[in-house]
Amino acid sequence: MESASNDVDGVPATEMSAGKEAPSSEPTTGAKKGGGKADRNALKAERLAARMAAASLNSKVVDDPLACNYGDVPMKELQSKEISGKVWTKVGDLEKSLDGKVVLVRGRVHSVRGKGNLGFLVIREAGCTVQAVLTVGEHVSKGMVKYASQLSKESIVDVEGVVTVPNKPIESTSQQVELQVRKVYCVSKAVPALPLNIEDAARSEASFEQEGAQFSRVNQDVRLNNRVLDLRTPANQATFRLQSAVGQLFREFLVEREFVEIHTPKMIAGASEGGASVFTLDYMGQRACLAQSPQLYKQMAICADMGRVFEIGPVFRAEKSNTHRHLCEFTGLDLEMEIKEHYFEVLELLDGMFLHIFNALNTKYKKELDAVNQQFPFEPLQYLQDGCRLTFAEGVELLKEAGIEIDPFDDLSTETERRLGQLVKEKYKTDFYVLHRYPVAARPFYTMPCADDPRYTNSFDIFIRGEEIISGAQRIHDPELLTVKAIEKGMDVKAIASYVDSFRYGAVPHGGAGVGLERVIMLFCDLKNIRKTSMFPRDPSRLTP
Repeated sequence: MESASNDVDGVPATEMSAGKEAPSSEPTTGAKKGGGKADRNALKAERLAARMAAASLNSKVVDDPLACNYGDVPMKELQSKEISGKVWTKVGDLEKSLDGKVVLVRGRVHSVRGKGNLGFLVIREAGCTVQAVLTVGEHVSKGMVKYASQLSKESIVDVEGVVTVPNKPIESTSQQVELQVRKVYCVSKAVPALPLNIEDAARSEASFEQEGAQFSRVNQDVRLNNRVLDLRTPANQATFRLQSAVGQLFREFLVEREFVEIHTPKMIAGASEGGASVFTLDYMGQRACLAQSPQLYKQMAICADMGRVFEIGPVFRAEKSNTHRHLCEFTGLDLEMEIKEHYFEVLELLDGMFLHIFNALNTKYKKELDAVNQQFPFEPLQYLQDGCRLTFAEGVELLKEAGIEIDPFDDLSTETERRLGQLVKEKYKTDFYVLHRYPVAARPFYTMPCADDPRYTNSFDIFIRGEEIISGAQRIHDPELLTVKAIEKGMDVKAIASYVDSFRYGAVPHGGAGVGLERVIMLFCDLKNIRKTSMFPRDPSRLTP
């Protein structure tokens, strides 16, 4: 393992001995004389900053022979200068196999304490933590311990040290090794008073229930108002790595099955899903909407002989729903495909896709799941390798047997869906299932009716833990039937004329679905609130940060 350079802040150590001044960073050539007032003020400010930095370094050198081993890194040294060749080690890679090796890490000051000849820093990077120990001796002075002890939490530091294996397990850090510090430099200082404490934000609910607990609970608004800080907790770091994994697995599965990734417009002339839940805007003097889904364009791509298409992109819904599962903007995982004979072809692909995602999360992302589970304990998702598929009528019958009477030709309410999920799990031992053949009243205008009973449609929803994560169907590809159904649903046919016309030139039977990415993660990890799985959530009351 290559050790860190002995240079400090870009200044060779040989020039930092006692009594030797650091080279001045004041410009000696190229300064414009007689320039504007702003130029002169900027030059003065630069010179003042350079003098102050030099004075700080020189005063340390005089007082402390080890002053070159610690200090604030001047901004000038962080402005992408020459490549030093230093070798960096991730905090998460600090393992017992590195015992005795000199390593260089960059991370945040998670916690700090010091007294006398000892100082302790806990360094955090991407949710992983390691304890760094400063012991006064050959490489560490009292001035260095004092300097490190005064670093503010969340500051960015570079630490060089020797990896050692302690005799006892370290309960407060993820890495079970320590760094015996040789050098510590502050790259960026955080303000001393943070709007929320990262340690408090990372505590599990169980910790607040412990006898004598005196922690501060960080409420949701404080978290979301200071999302950059909140995202630094181990559970949040893991959550959005899991979210990234789902997107990658979705893309991977479909590309391997000859799907083509497309990118559809998000500003359109009319509502893509019908209804009033659209955001409107002025588009060069015309009324436009933000797309509620890429639905119309996915189908047009099929009509253009693309065969199989998918998209990962933003979806907008102007629904004033301040619930645990609704957002005004979320990430849609959408797909559309040609059907040869039956909409079950789409269901079979979706079953395989979700098994691919679930199995990969459970095997390849166990560390991330454990990090989420530590703060937000949840029961692992239960699912069948061969899937579980019920008709809407069968779902209604299950509810009826449980004493719940509903309209068999209307949609299910959120509460009824949740109760049905409980009944399905009791009977079939799964949290993941498909409900298909929905009533016409519960589906959009472009959904194909069933051939054997026009009261139902060739459509489906997929559920996790009793909540819907995906909605899909076989689409109507006949322009005349499509027009009739659009009128029946109160659609402005003129606004979707180009969509309807695309089916007049010959269209193959096709179907598809749309998945809410945030819901997949929320329900897989049973996080209870979709705002936990949206990096910067947009709901009816939140537009910032």
